[in-house]
Amino acid sequence: MRIIRLPGIHHDVNAILICGEQGNYIIDVGTSWYQLLLQERLRGKIGDEGALAGIILTCRRYNHAGGAAFLKKEFATRVFAHPNATQALSTGDFFTTWANRYDSDMPPVETDPIVEAQRFEVGDGAFEIIELPGHCNDAIGIWQAERGVFIAGPTIPKANCPSRWDQPTGCLPDLLASVERIIELQPDTLIPAHGDSIRGGEVVGEVLERHRAFFAERIDAEGDFPPNWPRPSQTCNYLTPRSAWGPPK
Repeated sequence: MRIIRLPGIHHDVNAILICGEQGNYIIDVGTSWYQLLLQERLRGKIGDEGALAGIILTCRRYNHAGGAAFLKKEFATRVFAHPNATQALSTGDFFTTWANRYDSDMPPVETDPIVEAQRFEVGDGAFEIIELPGHCNDAIGIWQAERGVFIAGPTIPKANCPSRWDQPTGCLPDLLASVERIIELQPDTLIPAHGDSIRGGEVVGEVLERHRAFFAERIDAEGDFPPNWPRPSQTCNYLTPRSAWGPPK
């Protein structure tokens, strides 16, 4: 099994390719703006004759899922998403997917449901679905236990930038519980939605604890954003601290 991070461009999140002897899966596909480029990058990794067993979306947001309809057709494959996202994705809902904030349409796509603890076998390994509501009610993560790799989706958007809970279907207490869920797994590698992978159990633990503490503080503050933090741009799914958290010590 190989786990390959394809860095996102501009607003796009990381696309994570999981390759195995019996199947290849791509986790998240970014906006529709760079779908042709992602198609070329995938072909470069799996070959012109290579197939995708499926596309797995960690949430409905446009910068995670906007390219799914195109890639589903091009690779003649299936798209998997949490049942809470089914209607929004199938109808191209540009509000809860946040596509309207990108001044874009959301290409509609039909999805197959995925649920907590569902396993995907790739022949020489497997990965598991972990439900992580909070940023939205359909957010999930991907857990590869043998390697200790966790693909965090929108729950950990960046190492030093916490997820928003004020977008459609978001919930701050759920977001805190989801971060605590990841902490319980004790991953050795954490792949956030944006930016580089975070490696080393101790470093990953410190990053996760920082996010956990922040959300606990925001609950104590009755859900308000820190007053001295800049207002996030309309396309941004995360908050940016005014003073950078910096690398873990």
